[in-house]
Amino acid sequence: MNRINQKLQEDKKLLSIYFTAGYPNLEDTGTIIQNLEHNGVDMIEIGLPFSDPLADGPTIQASSTQALKNGMTTDVLFNQLKDIRKTVSIPLIIMGYFNPILQYGVEAFCKKCQDIGIDGFIIPDLPVDIYHENYKAIFEKYGLINVFLITPQTTKERIEFIDSISNGFIYMVSSASVTGGDSGFGDTQINYFKRIAEMTLKNPQIVGFGIHNNDTYNQATTHAKGAIIGSAFIKHLNTNGIHKIDSFVKSIIKSNEIIK
Repeated sequence: MNRINQKLQEDKKLLSIYFTAGYPNLEDTGTIIQNLEHNGVDMIEIGLPFSDPLADGPTIQASSTQALKNGMTTDVLFNQLKDIRKTVSIPLIIMGYFNPILQYGVEAFCKKCQDIGIDGFIIPDLPVDIYHENYKAIFEKYGLINVFLITPQTTKERIEFIDSISNGFIYMVSSASVTGGDSGFGDTQINYFKRIAEMTLKNPQIVGFGIHNNDTYNQATTHAKGAIIGSAFIKHLNTNGIHKIDSFVKSIIKSNEIIK
């Protein structure tokens, strides 16, 4: 069974952390992954930097720009991760845009990911229809889960189609904006979380965008299986480098407040 599916079966709310590979420094990738697992994170999204990250807010865009300047490439990332499964057991997901994958060769990319122990992808600019028609069989051949995003504007029919071809979790974007918002969730977003939960989809949902502290984590996970934090963690790296990852994680999932 894919590690993502194993993790989703655990009787707890999940925390997934996104960071940009090769940031703050080129060689920090493996250390950050190991530290996040050591401090109780459930899944990790490894951002493959791209020059035109349309879904990302300014914080993640800046980290991608710096990672590219540091020398991060697809081949560098694969080399950094080649032994990661010797020390890390939690699910690892590559999040990035489709162009670098296409340039590498979709099947070659998938095979390499299988070889090093990647569990799945989040590719915001790969339309679900194109995936279903052209790439689903390739991804599944190598045991890789592709995670799709939904927003408050996604139609019921579209959500049901995404659910029907998915085999992991659905990334529930909390708003239609880019990543990195600092405000909490209002009634509109909470009602959206409730509405999706009431659809009783076969795939669990994990909420992303706008989660940056314990309060927003708890709000997001009241009606969903877990939450994803990206920009807030990148900001932490901006301030602290790769140090104090433990304090960041603890500030999100305070042990006495985790929702079961």
